[in-house]
Amino acid sequence: MTMTVTADRAARPLATGHRDVAGTVFAILMLLALLFSLAILGILVGSQLAKGLPVFAERGTEFLTSPLSSNPDKAGVAQGLIGTALLASIVALVAFPIGILTAVYLEEYAPTNVISRFIDINIRNLAGVPSVVYGLLGLAVFVTFFAAVGAGDGKNVLSGGLTLAVLILPLVIITAAEAIRAVPRGLRDSGYGLGASRWQVVRQLVLPAASPGILTGTVLALSRALGETAPLILAGAILGSYSSGGSIADLFTGPYAALPTIVFDWARKPQEAFRANTSAAILVLLAVTIMANTFAIILRNRYDRRW
Repeated sequence: MTMTVTADRAARPLATGHRDVAGTVFAILMLLALLFSLAILGILVGSQLAKGLPVFAERGTEFLTSPLSSNPDKAGVAQGLIGTALLASIVALVAFPIGILTAVYLEEYAPTNVISRFIDINIRNLAGVPSVVYGLLGLAVFVTFFAAVGAGDGKNVLSGGLTLAVLILPLVIITAAEAIRAVPRGLRDSGYGLGASRWQVVRQLVLPAASPGILTGTVLALSRALGETAPLILAGAILGSYSSGGSIADLFTGPYAALPTIVFDWARKPQEAFRANTSAAILVLLAVTIMANTFAIILRNRYDRRW
């Protein structure tokens, strides 16, 4: 009965020749919203390009290879690039395996009961927690732990990386679970019909089919982590200048900086030259984020074609 009523309502405009005014208005509103968003994005990016490009025109790649300095004419983002790369590596090594395995368990192995629904609801709630709360968690747990085991004062890149990993872990779980849930049930049933075990179905059928969505979601979550500032400040990222060098151990246990914290620090300084450096650092951070997103798109398309 319901399908008949729906079909009649859908066919009525075609039979009478009336125009769908409400649909046209809704389409126009969506187009205006899109244009408004693009205009805001264009204004923001354009203003940073106008301020930051002269820095690259004057200094070239020296801006990318120079260390932090109190002199704006010599300050660069080399240490921020190194710190961001280390943070991204730690986040990927920690958050991706744990998040994907958790999603596989919740979707393929966990029974559908009150406990699993409770866990799912809490994971989704954790995805909406402000990032500064995760920064407080990192300060209370990771910084304290590494200080206790003798890794300097605990405010190192390991604390920052683990804090960001916990920050994006709910997002990784949610995106991976949605990608696994989107795999048709018939694909699983066909595997079971051929006598495959649950692990074989998950490994050979479900995960390959869900890999494009999983890869896209995880890399986009990593892009979000690379732009976070508040958790890194609380987890001990340097605001200011410091000397680089030392051993590999010092790289992981000593002071560190990241591109977002450099942008935050330079934006507070009164010198006009540092304002220009801030815009240039924003462009570098934007380029890193675009590269990560492009990598996600390439991986998604590659696994789509392979599947």
